[in-house]
Amino acid sequence: MKLDKFINRPVLSTVISILIVILGVLGLFSLPVTQYPDIAPPTIQVSTSYPGADAQTVLNSVIAPLEEAINGVENMTYMTSSATNSGGATITIYFKQGSDPDMAAVNVQNRVSSATNLLPAEVVKVGVTTEKRQSSMLVIFSVHGTDGRYSEEFLQNYTNINILPQIKRISGVGSAQAFGAKTYSMRIWLKPDVMKQYKLVPSDVTAALAEQNIEAAPGQFGESGNQSFQYVMRYKGRLQETSEFENIVIRATENGEVLRLKDVARVELGGLSYSVETFSQGTPGVVCAVYQTAGSNATQIVKDVQQTLEEASKSFPPGVTYDEMMNSNDFLYASIHEVIKTLIEAFILVFIVVYIFLQDFRSTLVPAIAVPVSLVGTFFFLSIFGFSINLLTLFALVLAIAIVVDDAIVVVEAVHAKLDEGYKSARLASIDAMSEIGGAIVSITLVMAAVFIPVTFMGGTSGVFYTQFGVTLAIAIVISAVNALTLSPALCAILLKPHQEGHGEKKLSRIDRFHKAFNAAYDVTLNKYKNGVQFFIKRKWLSLGTFVVATLLLGFLMMKTRTGLVPNEDTGTFFITVSLPPGTSLEKTQVVMNQVDKMLEMNPLVKFRSQISGYSFLAGQGSSYGTIICRLKPWEEREEKGQDVNSVIGLMYAQVSTIKDAQILIFAPPMIPGFSITNGFEFNLQDKTGGDINKFFGIAQGFLAKLTERPEIAAAQSTFDPRFPQYMIDVDVAKCKRAGISPADVMTTLQGYYGGLYASNFNRFGKLYRVMIQADANYRISPESLNNIYLRNGSEMAPVSEYITMKKIYGPQNISRFNMFTSMGVNVLRLPDTVRVMPSRRFKRWLPRHYLPAMAMSLPD
Repeated sequence: MKLDKFINRPVLSTVISILIVILGVLGLFSLPVTQYPDIAPPTIQVSTSYPGADAQTVLNSVIAPLEEAINGVENMTYMTSSATNSGGATITIYFKQGSDPDMAAVNVQNRVSSATNLLPAEVVKVGVTTEKRQSSMLVIFSVHGTDGRYSEEFLQNYTNINILPQIKRISGVGSAQAFGAKTYSMRIWLKPDVMKQYKLVPSDVTAALAEQNIEAAPGQFGESGNQSFQYVMRYKGRLQETSEFENIVIRATENGEVLRLKDVARVELGGLSYSVETFSQGTPGVVCAVYQTAGSNATQIVKDVQQTLEEASKSFPPGVTYDEMMNSNDFLYASIHEVIKTLIEAFILVFIVVYIFLQDFRSTLVPAIAVPVSLVGTFFFLSIFGFSINLLTLFALVLAIAIVVDDAIVVVEAVHAKLDEGYKSARLASIDAMSEIGGAIVSITLVMAAVFIPVTFMGGTSGVFYTQFGVTLAIAIVISAVNALTLSPALCAILLKPHQEGHGEKKLSRIDRFHKAFNAAYDVTLNKYKNGVQFFIKRKWLSLGTFVVATLLLGFLMMKTRTGLVPNEDTGTFFITVSLPPGTSLEKTQVVMNQVDKMLEMNPLVKFRSQISGYSFLAGQGSSYGTIICRLKPWEEREEKGQDVNSVIGLMYAQVSTIKDAQILIFAPPMIPGFSITNGFEFNLQDKTGGDINKFFGIAQGFLAKLTERPEIAAAQSTFDPRFPQYMIDVDVAKCKRAGISPADVMTTLQGYYGGLYASNFNRFGKLYRVMIQADANYRISPESLNNIYLRNGSEMAPVSEYITMKKIYGPQNISRFNMFTSMGVNVLRLPDTVRVMPSRRFKRWLPRHYLPAMAMSLPD
């Protein structure tokens, strides 16, 4: 191979390397920084609410028509949905990796629009939201008071008005929301006993609101009238103040009597819902989460969110502060710092080892210059391929140091061999050496690249995940070959000197004595190695037996070694989910949440803590659920044994075990975001028969009991539970008809008093809020309160209990579906000291088929 041009023209070789470095530096500064490659599939979420509806009603009237329309949208892989007893409906659609999230959102929105006419009027009025966002949270922060002077309601609305809009404008943010529903709402708390006296029903109040709380456009005076001036007529528009709503006229008579809203109801500026309570550091607060869109730069989003919060905090009311409960950058930067430290250490060690063996500083400079060129140049190609700077690409560069240095060493050794033969010119020695080894360098480069390139052909999540690792190594190896064929021989021709002979006796320096001692020790080791090789050559069967034993031992150790996509690390954050017996009130749940919060407060390793009563990251919304988010102190403040996150979780499990009648699950966030909220295994059980939900639950419980017998499993839990106490209402249609009322009138009255009616809107603080009507809390405490609820029968009032009968039943708090079938999500956490976790591809084969009759199971890749 003729490569003398690069040796005779060292400037050309230098320019090639400088160009590679410049392009690499440009790529380095343009590459996004992430923890791991982005492998989470793009997701689109469709959400709405049906005020006052139970989960089954939401499922039948909202989710079913929407799923039917959305199913089969382009590039869709699967779809999940959830309906809650609070009226919430959520559908999440997952798309193929690499799909355009913008186009996916447009396609989903078009499908949703086609089903709008099939939705209840109340749902259409609320609206159906379609947004692109990943399923995992990127940042969690809390805003709270330091002295308890501010209410949760104030803090949530302050955050909604002043902070979240700024965060939503950050590029790459898919959604930013506050946990809880205490967004401002004009609450009209009806008094059923007073309403009865005036022969009123909730629909009379909604009619009055529709008449008097309006926007109007009266017009102008003098337009096109050849007048000197024009005057615009204005109407006051929607009501804003509580006093204005109190003075809404419900009824007026000819003799001047006026019945106003304040006569039959209590009006206040309150919250939209009181089903969730949030506290932070033991005081009322609001907890917010930020989600990213698919393919966005998570690191930059977190930095922008932090900057936004810091700027916003400068104008916080006195006594208000914020805490970062979780962000991915802290662990990311700590990890990358360690990897870069390892990278530098590896380079220094390689440089030292090369110098010890070459024993010539000039010769050592050749590979010392070649290695950085190969590593830096790799970043340019990473940017071309759309990769990122992440732990895997950096680990690949650490490994590449020991590989890319070989080519340069081969060149140096080959030139030294020529100089040992008596060449008087390093340039000629370099030319002849490269003519001999140029082809070998190309061959070994192709062989080494062929070792790592097949990683890119791996299928599934693992293949997508480790593609960047294999490609990074292959690129670095190819660049090192280019250096070995261009820059390294040119440097040898410039830096190396012909070997001098016969220089007589010379006093040895310290470094020379070290080299002499090292060579002697190396020769001894080499001789022992040669003797060992000769020993095994003479005993071939022993060599073969040793190889077989080593192979078997390798296989045995692989079976006993822990497996996983990535290792679990201490991210400094963990979550606690609390589930109390079905039907537990929010107040009782709050008592248990306070108990757990006190335990965390006493732990010296805990820095921040926030609690959400009435909402679970696993189960969704419900009065018997709760979630606590805990942030530990920085890593440098807990370096002793037993202070890592797993140890803290273990300690918390021991402490919360004293709390009776509560299922408590403690887990760290996932190492790879976008798949699950837990750092474990998640799958769905489907009931494809459409049969009894209680039978489905019974089969699933037997399945979970069998699953927890596995030695690898720490906990296998599902939040699905059909044992929540409920009442089934049956309307006596015949009796209603005889009285001249319709079943719809009965249900509208019940919704107006118990479920809450979205009656109108009002403007305040530059935003649009809802006007909600509902009976005051003391009028809807128990089923007996129905005797005090009246509906109008012509000119008379009759108790609603005359037209309905109730039966106590049991049903689920939330109903989930997977690909349009009723499903039950299962979260599995493995024991931290288990040696091996069963991969999902073997999971189905392990399960006894009789545990899942007429069911199907959906597993992640």
